[in-house]
This record gives sequence, structure tokens and C-alpha cells, in this order.
Amino acid sequence: MIAFGPAFLDRFALNVLSRSMIYAMLAVTVDLLWGYAGVLTFGQAAFFGIGAYATAMVLTHLGSSPELMLLAFVLAILVPLVLGVVVGWLSFGYGATPLYATVISLVLPIVVTQVAFSGGQWTGSSSGLVGYATLPLSLAGYFRLTGICLLAVAAAAWIFVRSDAGKVLVAIRDNEARCAYLGLNASRIKIALTAVLAGVTGLAGFLFANASGVVAPENTGFVFGTELVIWTALGGRGTILGPVLGTIGIDYLSASLSGQLPFLWKLIVGALFVAMIILLPNGLAGLVGKILPRSKGSRGEGGPLRQAQVMQAPQDVVDKPPLLTIHDLGKSYGSLNVLQGINLTVQPGELVSLVGPNGAGKTTLMRCLSDGTESISGSVSVRGANIAGLAPDAIVALGVGRKFQVASVFDSLTVAECLRMARAARYRPSLVHSSQELDLPSAAVEILKLTALDGMLDRPVSALSHGLKQSLELTMVVALEPQLILLDEPTAGLTKTERMTIGTILKKLTGELGLAAILVEHDLDFVREISSRIVVLHQGQLVLDGTVQDVVNSELVKAIYSGGAHD
Repeated sequence: MIAFGPAFLDRFALNVLSRSMIYAMLAVTVDLLWGYAGVLTFGQAAFFGIGAYATAMVLTHLGSSPELMLLAFVLAILVPLVLGVVVGWLSFGYGATPLYATVISLVLPIVVTQVAFSGGQWTGSSSGLVGYATLPLSLAGYFRLTGICLLAVAAAAWIFVRSDAGKVLVAIRDNEARCAYLGLNASRIKIALTAVLAGVTGLAGFLFANASGVVAPENTGFVFGTELVIWTALGGRGTILGPVLGTIGIDYLSASLSGQLPFLWKLIVGALFVAMIILLPNGLAGLVGKILPRSKGSRGEGGPLRQAQVMQAPQDVVDKPPLLTIHDLGKSYGSLNVLQGINLTVQPGELVSLVGPNGAGKTTLMRCLSDGTESISGSVSVRGANIAGLAPDAIVALGVGRKFQVASVFDSLTVAECLRMARAARYRPSLVHSSQELDLPSAAVEILKLTALDGMLDRPVSALSHGLKQSLELTMVVALEPQLILLDEPTAGLTKTERMTIGTILKKLTGELGLAAILVEHDLDFVREISSRIVVLHQGQLVLDGTVQDVVNSELVKAIYSGGAHD
């Protein structure tokens, strides 16, 4: 089509399709941000307009020699990219909430448009820039150039989303909190993604400025940014191909109808939009998927399960400092004291069970141990390092793994892909390849085998039972090769046999490999079988810390669980 299109397409079709293919490049960037990373953005139009204006301003005010054309090309990519870093930092930096990104993407096109209006002769104000010299290409040449660039961008995006790094974006979209507790800095990833895609939109702006010969404020505006989102949605977000088809088809249809039916074309296009939303909720890509046979293994194979280098027990455990030191820890919400005066140390090789009635503060304590941004009094140190102010991913880097009370996994991925996410912080995922092998430490492999998950590596996580999701999350935590594991009811939803199996694994991790573990568990029989120490938490205070027999036979513990203990 790209090579032979000019032979049978008229000038109108060539001109409109050249523009449509440039817009399709923008739709691909919207799809990567929204469809894969889960970031709804209206700001791609602003980056596109900046790239177009950078090109037009150089060619208008400086000239169009080959050197200046190269300068325009570089600035068209570089300026949006740098701005993308700033916008990404504001949207996803420390303290930002999910609302920040959407709000900033709404404001950015408005700001850029106003700058274009107020730029005077430099930007052409409301009239824009026109009449500058462009690349010496014919209409057919621009058609082929934009088509080649679209193919390159779409192919690169397609390869990326099917790679291991692309799966990281899906993991962030599904469960950003779990990504953080696997040692992945989701904010940094989204900032980098925003910047790179801003550079791609700048490239599209360079092509547009040359192909159209005119750049105007509406090319940077919020309305255009919204159209990109609509085209992506109607094409089928999260598919790459869908937004390309949707953008080209809708833009070409709109251009054709606007000339033939100037007073009705918006009504017709609007009616088609409604019909597509009703009949094709998954967009044009959903229709293509129904027509074309689905290739086997489209999700990627689990690959052979391999045992990575076995975790070694630390040497001279007795002489090592505590893995965890808690000093006078307190946590309150307003006037409500949830934790107060907690002092605890955990040595390598210890399996410390944390018990207490509901509302005692057990989960709050686990959160304070794994997230240094929590506002607390006192201090928490891991391997001698104070974790105050450290985000969860930084604490994971210190050797801490956490399993949540409710299974925290990635429903859009397969079992094997979830386990690869657990190794992503240790082995940087490829940007172009999808791993066909799964390297895990021996303890993680053993959990998979004992829970039969080793035969379900290609199964979507959404199809797993609750108990299997619990086992998968535990395997993911163990795959991190942590030195300290925080486990919040890891056996919830498992059978008695499965609980004892997990208990055996935990005793091996602590007794043979020298890891430390803090276990929150309500099953006292399970606790009695596997613990080296038991810590009792009651009304936010640590009331007992002793051996299994001391705690189990304690009258205080019996009174607490019977409801008879008072301050």
C-alpha cells in the first residue's frame, strides 16, 4: 500500500492519508500510555504541536538549508522529550497521585496553545506559521515517508509490548503497589515512558510541519488531544493495531464527509461513534480479532522452569547484626494510637510469628516495616540502615520481601510472567525479547512444585483459584531472594495439607538458608509447628515476646483471645 498507493490514489486521498498516518503515530503513543501503562493522557497533542512549531520556527526564521533542516529535526524531538521529563516528574514523581497525571495532561495543551497565541511573529499568533520551505518531496514522497515512519513506530511498539519490558507496563497498570514491593520503581518507569513517547510525538510534529506546510495553535490544543484518545478507544486500546486502524479510518472518513456533506458530516460521524461503542465495545481491533484466527501462544510460553543459583545461607550468622531492629515504634492516625512503644529485633534464621486479635495493629506494623514513607515515631532499621523516607522499592533493595493479606498479583499476566516480574529488578527486562525460560531460586521452584503451579505457568492469573493466587504471591516474594520476609496470612484459603507444605518451605528458608521471617497468622496450630518465637500484639502494644511454649501456655494470651485482657 505504501509503495504502490500513489499509483492509484488521487491527490486528495494522498494528502489526507499522509496526515492520517501521522496522527496514527500519535495514537500509538496514547495507546502505550493508556492501553498498556494505564495512564490516561490528553497531552500528546501538546508534545506534537511543540515538535511541529520547533520545526516551523527554524525553517521560517533561520532558513531551510540541510544543516538547518537537521537542526529542526533534532529540536522537534529533543524539546518535547525534555518537556516530557518535566511533565513526567510532575505527574508521577514523589508524592504524586494518579489524579496528577490526568490533570497535568489536561492543562498542558491549554498552556502550550496560549504560548502559541502569545508568541507574536515567532509563532504567528492565531494565524500560525505558513509559507516556509519544507523537505523537497512530492505528495507521493510524503505519503511514502509518513507511511514508513508509521510502520517503524507501530512495529517498534508491537515488539516492545510483547517483550519482557512491555509486560512491566501491564504489571504497573494492573497493580502498581505490587510492582513497588517487587523492587520496581513504577514512577521512574512512567517518567521515562512519558519522555520517550513525547520525543516520538515530536517526530510526528516534524513530519506534519513539512507535509502540511502550515502549523497552527489548534495542532497543540485540548480538542485535538481528546480526539486522539477517542480514536484510540474506538480502535481498541491495548492493541497497537486498533488505534492505527481507528485513527486512519476515522480521520479519512471525517475528511471525506466534511467535503461532501458539510452540514451533516459531524452528525454522521457521531452516529457511527455511538454505533461502534454499542456494537464493538473492544473497538476495531476486537472485530479484527473475531475475523482472524488467533495464533497459538499469543501470550507467550511459560518456557522451561530452571533453577537459578541457589540462595546460600549467610556465614557466621551468630556474629551478624540483627536483620531487623525496631525501636520505640509508634503509629497514629490523628488522636488514635494504632501502635505504640514497639521494640523488637529479628536475627537471621528466625521465624517470628506475630499474633493477636483483630484490630491489634498487625497489618499496620507490617506496613511500617515495608514502607519508609509512613509517618511514624521511633525508628526501623533493616541490616543497620534506617528505612525512614525510603519507598517500598528501595526497601526491597535492602533485602525485604512482603506478602499481603489479600493475594496481590497481576491478573492480566500469566503465572510465568508474574514470576518474571519478581525477577525484573534483579535482571533488567529486555526491550525487544520475551524470555522463553524462567529462572527461579530453588525455594521458589519447590513452592511451585508442591502447589502444582509448575504445571500452570501459561495459565492466566485471573483463572486461578484464591488459594493458588496466595501460593503464587508467596512464590513471587521468595523469587526476590530476600533476607527478610514479611508474610501476612500466607496460608489463607489453603487446605491443611497445603498449609503444612508452606510451613515446611518457611522452615527451610529460615532454618537452612538463614533468612528471617515475620509471619502474621491466625492459625495457632500452624504457628506452633513452625515458629522459633512468637510475638503477641494487643491494642497496638507488644505485650509478650517469647518461645512457642511460653506464649502458648501464657495466661495473658489466653485472656487476650478470650476477651478478658484489659489495659
